[in-house]
Amino acid sequence: MKDMHSSLKAQTIFGPVALSADNTPAALDLRGYDAAEIILGVGVGGITFSGTNKIEFKLTHSDDDSTYAAVETADMLGVAVASGGIIKSLIADHPAAAVYRFGYKGGKRYLKLLADFSGTHGTATPLSATLLLRHGHDNPQANQA
Repeated sequence: MKDMHSSLKAQTIFGPVALSADNTPAALDLRGYDAAEIILGVGVGGITFSGTNKIEFKLTHSDDDSTYAAVETADMLGVAVASGGIIKSLIADHPAAAVYRFGYKGGKRYLKLLADFSGTHGTATPLSATLLLRHGHDNPQANQA
């Protein structure tokens, strides 16, 4: 078995938390790492999602943590990015918990992930997002147990 542990760092983006409105995205600094993966956990939908009542996960990136632009498909692995940096949309019934992953290869230093709620969300949806950073310039990485 190969050692992934020594070159991997996990950072919370948000949650686990039940949300019914937009999160306030924090800047995620990728400095010192050569690979980034976003892990998105979605619990059973608090509502029945539709084209009106939905959650869109929007990813933006920046060189200076000041001016952010939406990622595009060329910046990502494993996903076709929709307009505005949408990497995942919840627009249909979500009856079971699921995990999704998105590779970032855009080359900017900072990322922000917004859970953008539209419509009416009378019941919250459980969500979590984690940033996995790999291939750190200073290995081994500290344990996070």
